[in-house]
Amino acid sequence: MLNMTPDIDTRTRILLTAREMFHGRSYADVGIQEICDAAKVQKGSFYHFFPSKRELAMAVIDNMAEDWAYGFVAEAFDPDLPPVVRLDYMIDAAYYWQVAASDMEGRMPGCLFGNLALEMSTRDDVMRAKLNAVFNKAMDKFRVTLDEAVQNGTLAAMDTEATATAMLAYLEGIILLAKTRNDPKVILHLGPAIKTLRIELSH
Repeated sequence: MLNMTPDIDTRTRILLTAREMFHGRSYADVGIQEICDAAKVQKGSFYHFFPSKRELAMAVIDNMAEDWAYGFVAEAFDPDLPPVVRLDYMIDAAYYWQVAASDMEGRMPGCLFGNLALEMSTRDDVMRAKLNAVFNKAMDKFRVTLDEAVQNGTLAAMDTEATATAMLAYLEGIILLAKTRNDPKVILHLGPAIKTLRIELSH
């Protein structure tokens, strides 16, 4: 579990505790009292910041998306890197993220967004839409990279939006498979094939 320091405010403590528990287990498997106990807060404090577990989950998605966007994704999709190299960096980043999580938890947790999408998309349309927005932002990183590669002649013309969507789907798929096998190396083994994906322009 998280090693909470006294200077972490109560809301953040609840948020980070829930994020770790949702990621390592599931949304449905974690109760409010359990979150409060782990975060060392009273239920009254929980409801002061979050009217419901659902609202907490929405905040967790925002928090993780911010870390994701400004952390390893920002590094992998650094505009100073050649476009195709960014795809290699993305695979490496996904691998090392999962290795670090596996070392900490003893098992590979997979992608929090993918986990929640699988669990909640047929049960909560608002949460589904929020997760879809996160995936759309990720897809846009791939699309911008592909647009640059096509413009500079590194890659042939293609439907960059559709190809970006396919690349994101492939990445999420191999992370899910790696989680099922509890083996982050699946990402390294299958990841490079992401660069071979092409959706042709429709005529």
